[in-house]
Amino acid sequence: MKPSGYSLDATFAALADPTRRAILVRLANGEATVTELAGPFDMSQPAISKHLKVLERAGLITRGREAQRRPRKLEPRPLAEATDWIERYRRVWEANFARLDAVLHELKSKEKKTVDALLEDVKPKPKQRRSK
Repeated sequence: MKPSGYSLDATFAALADPTRRAILVRLANGEATVTELAGPFDMSQPAISKHLKVLERAGLITRGREAQRRPRKLEPRPLAEATDWIERYRRVWEANFARLDAVLHELKSKEKKTVDALLEDVKPKPKQRRSK
């Protein structure tokens, strides 16, 4: 049984916000404190902390402890699970699109044959000479 913090719903809900995605991009380069994470954003430290709590509840980041510092670190497992889930459906849709392409190709081929046959029917026939 998976811990509830690793649910796909929580992962996708956390990823829905552009600020949280930007925080994850920053943490992909290494751990950072709340102050360091808040730097590029035009929002208060408490607002950033709320975003961090959402990411923590989703299991996307963890909080460390180094003396007075509390650096956040990216946790790859929930992202890998979301990627696996998306990949599974990507393969299903690619197979569906491949089948659709084959049907469309077949229909176009039949249509071309039908049009060619109709053109043959309306094409003026060469007149035959009568022998005397």
